[in-house]
Amino acid sequence: MKPHLLRRAGAGLLAAVLLAVGTTTTAAAAPSSGFDNWACKPSTAHPNPLVLLHGLGGNGPGNYAFLGPYLAAKGYCAFTLTYGQATPAIPVGGTVSIVQSSAQIEAFVDQVRAATGAAKVDIVGHSEGGFQSLYGPKVRGYAGKVGKVVALAPPTHGTTFAGLVSVGDYLGLRPLVDRVLRDFGCPACDEIIVGGSEVAKLTAGPIAQPGVKYTVIASRLDALVTPHETSFIREPGVKNQFVQDTCPLDPVGHVGLAFDPTVAQLVANALDPARARPVLCGFGPPL
Repeated sequence: MKPHLLRRAGAGLLAAVLLAVGTTTTAAAAPSSGFDNWACKPSTAHPNPLVLLHGLGGNGPGNYAFLGPYLAAKGYCAFTLTYGQATPAIPVGGTVSIVQSSAQIEAFVDQVRAATGAAKVDIVGHSEGGFQSLYGPKVRGYAGKVGKVVALAPPTHGTTFAGLVSVGDYLGLRPLVDRVLRDFGCPACDEIIVGGSEVAKLTAGPIAQPGVKYTVIASRLDALVTPHETSFIREPGVKNQFVQDTCPLDPVGHVGLAFDPTVAQLVANALDPARARPVLCGFGPPL
């Protein structure tokens, strides 16, 4: 599918999701649903609920419009939020400081634990959300509340990105992203570039925390977090993998990682390695 058609499809999907969110905020989700259903209780097979963290310039419902329902169908209680909004009037997240967003994310982790009765959550993060999935347990010190982390193309060691906010672009939010950047700026952008202040905090000493199992998934065709290996954590107990190690012909790019059926199965296998299934190679969006 051509990139402009992919963007249109993403925008249409996001519009439908946001409409549903806006019209059902006081109603419970269907009993069979485990995605943003606050009545969901974790099963014995999947005792840790999932916290799904979006990328810079995106939002929770849009970034996880595919992966959220996919993981819920696997039997998980999965929850997302839009963190780091410069203004609640615009559904664009991740632009405020990493420190401010990380505090909001920790509060959400506690909210999920309280609602589900779970002692720990597992975190899946994409792009800046991947960075936050590593940053929070280490820098804020809540590793004891986390079982597993699956980070999709996190700018772990910083990036020279020219547009991590293209997550929002792909979701059809570009005019809103531009408005936020014009009116409020992007403190997070400066903090996660190479040499950024929060990158320095994350990479000072070991990143992986005792008791947490980590998987980092990246794409060799990522045009935003470069060099690609800067996502990886070269420490004991961390599994680093490229999508193309499993599916060499998958053209998935940075943004597309959250919308790729190949990556979805890799994520599911990382969350539940005892029930890992063979990966059926697909073709993620090359963006």
